[in-house]
Amino acid sequence: MLISANVSAIETFVVKDIRVEGLQRISAGTVFNYLPVKIGETMNSERSAEAIRTLFRTGFFKDVRLERDDGILVVIVSERPSIFKIVIEGNKDIGTDELMDVLKEIGLSEGRVFDRSLLDKIEQELRRLYFSRGKYGVKIKSTVTPLERNRVSLLLDVSEGVVARIHQINIVGNKTFTDKELLEDFEISTPTFFSFYTGNDKYSRQKLSADLERLRSYYLDRGFIKFNIDSTQVSITPDKKDVYITINITEGDKYTVSEVKLAGELVVQKEKIFNLITIKKGDTFSRRKSTENSDKITKLLGNDGYAFANVNVIPDIDEKEKHVAMTFFVDPGKRVYVRRINFTGNTTTRDEVLRREMRQLEGAWISTDKVERSRTRLDRTGFFEEATVETPAVPGSPDQVDVNYSVKERASGNLTGGLGFSQSQGLIFNINVSENNYLGTGKRFSLGLNTSEVNTLYSFSFFNPYYTLDGVSRSFNFLFQQTDAGNANIADFSSDTASIGVNYGIPFSEFNSAGIGVSLNRTAITTTNSTPREFLAFVRNNGSSFATAQFSGSLSHDTRNRAIFPDRGGSQSVSGLLVAGELLYYKFTYKHIKYLQLTRHLTLQLKGDLGFGDGFGGTTELPFFENFLAGGGRSIRGFQDNTLGPRDSFGDPLGGNLKAVGNVDLIFPIPFLKKEDTKAWRFTAFFDAGNVFDTNAGFSDGLRYSTGIGATWLSPFGALSVSLAQPFNKKSQDQVETFSFSFGQAF
Repeated sequence: MLISANVSAIETFVVKDIRVEGLQRISAGTVFNYLPVKIGETMNSERSAEAIRTLFRTGFFKDVRLERDDGILVVIVSERPSIFKIVIEGNKDIGTDELMDVLKEIGLSEGRVFDRSLLDKIEQELRRLYFSRGKYGVKIKSTVTPLERNRVSLLLDVSEGVVARIHQINIVGNKTFTDKELLEDFEISTPTFFSFYTGNDKYSRQKLSADLERLRSYYLDRGFIKFNIDSTQVSITPDKKDVYITINITEGDKYTVSEVKLAGELVVQKEKIFNLITIKKGDTFSRRKSTENSDKITKLLGNDGYAFANVNVIPDIDEKEKHVAMTFFVDPGKRVYVRRINFTGNTTTRDEVLRREMRQLEGAWISTDKVERSRTRLDRTGFFEEATVETPAVPGSPDQVDVNYSVKERASGNLTGGLGFSQSQGLIFNINVSENNYLGTGKRFSLGLNTSEVNTLYSFSFFNPYYTLDGVSRSFNFLFQQTDAGNANIADFSSDTASIGVNYGIPFSEFNSAGIGVSLNRTAITTTNSTPREFLAFVRNNGSSFATAQFSGSLSHDTRNRAIFPDRGGSQSVSGLLVAGELLYYKFTYKHIKYLQLTRHLTLQLKGDLGFGDGFGGTTELPFFENFLAGGGRSIRGFQDNTLGPRDSFGDPLGGNLKAVGNVDLIFPIPFLKKEDTKAWRFTAFFDAGNVFDTNAGFSDGLRYSTGIGATWLSPFGALSVSLAQPFNKKSQDQVETFSFSFGQAF
């Protein structure tokens, strides 16, 4: 790089004018702005050197010279080339866009001035990025190609190599616990059978740091309050493929709790706080329990309006006795009130629809439970993909906050349908047009058409979740259905049913509600030569056309966190149906569902479905067209729809008056999905068991079992579900369906 051969040759003179030579892309005005010498000023050797250094610092030039032409200062520059194009080849693990962002942060991007000194820095930064992903064999070669008009193209050829695998993890200094016990909680490990799926044998500096914190927590949660990680060595083989990790620790002694005390400003009763503390005298010290108890006390204060409360655990260690006295120091701060509750993101849904779900009120002191419950209720409406909440302090008012809910609306209008084919039913098509948030009011209506070789169904329903301000809901329903049961894997008969009804939902508390309803029904039965004698006997005794009134009631308890794809809480409901008129019968059902979070990524879903019905008065049994059915995607997967249970003399399913079905689903994530896509997918491994029975004929048929995997996708047109199931105690008369597919199925 040339500074100037003519600096010393410039004698002192007064600058009458300034001329710039050698510019191609950069304007003369840019040079004048940076040049520290102006017309009329005196120029000498010191100021010449200063001017050259200033112009070089801009990074625009690779050579700068100053000359004198009488009283004119001549600035002669040679511009650095500009970057015309950057090409990255060979990268697979890290996307080109991500690498380009790294280059841009360093100062290298298309259109900018090219500085060759940045190449080493770029290669180092890209290596660091690959090292963080365990690829220590990465090689990066840069090629600069000059182009016309003082431009260059830059080619970065990346040879990523393979991810270094963890060959061995050694823990040195552990006496109380074995290596196996300590490594069980580690995210990284030596290769296992599932490493190809989990990637846990790939070394990552971030993962190791997280595992070291897990190791620290393991000891601190078991009384080793003086535990320390002395050092960590990570070595890699010359071929950059195997990693050896050594962790040196000092366990220290085990401490027990000698006393638990409270201190600070106790704004709630001591008894309430002590009831939350689960650590007792004589217990082994546990940092996890200390943190959990602090969080419980903080939450208690938060529910009383002390949103910014701090609860710190102060341990007093007795080295001689190996005891620790624990003091929970409470600093409640000021009681905080809610100034305003604000909503954003609801472009379609009216503000009042969100506001009626609020359990936190404006003007009242804040309750963290009520704020979170309000967010959960927004999730449970089903109108939003997600709902988040923030509670920023009001500027200038230390005792006030705003509660800001942000929602992301999902499409409220749905077109759901099903399309399939089977040997028994032929081509099946159904379509349902629904609007779950009509004009943003939260009201729902549905208009459906279902046509196949089994059913022709016309239905309409309208639901108002807030018929009254107290949250009492009301719905109207109308349907007309023609059924050919012989094509539905059931014993042969056909029916025409018309029904109109109204239902009310009455909330008793935050999680409990009741439902009552009444409907008027007209049913006409048509038999054929293939109708089983069990059905013919019922028609002879009761007729083939019935007008009835149906009275229903239910009680439910629901703590699920979302309406769609919940993963916490559960629900249970018991419902009864009493039918009077030209037929007299009743039905009872009990449904239960529970979500248990096994780990951060795994959720266990437990479902149970029980039902029983019978006739009374002049109706000696449950009408056959009201029998419970089992088999298929909504009950016991792996068996064809409605095919389980008692059979007639022709071998066709009859259904039964007793139903017992249980489902166990392990819900798990799929690693290759992006985080934003996981909310639209649910993957499960399942185990199903159940059957339907005729209590008058006994229970000799036994339960059926199946296991398999399934997936549900919330497509823009409705839920699409597939399952692959394998029954493992099927009997000769059972009809198996290993693969099933449905579109628009409820979930």
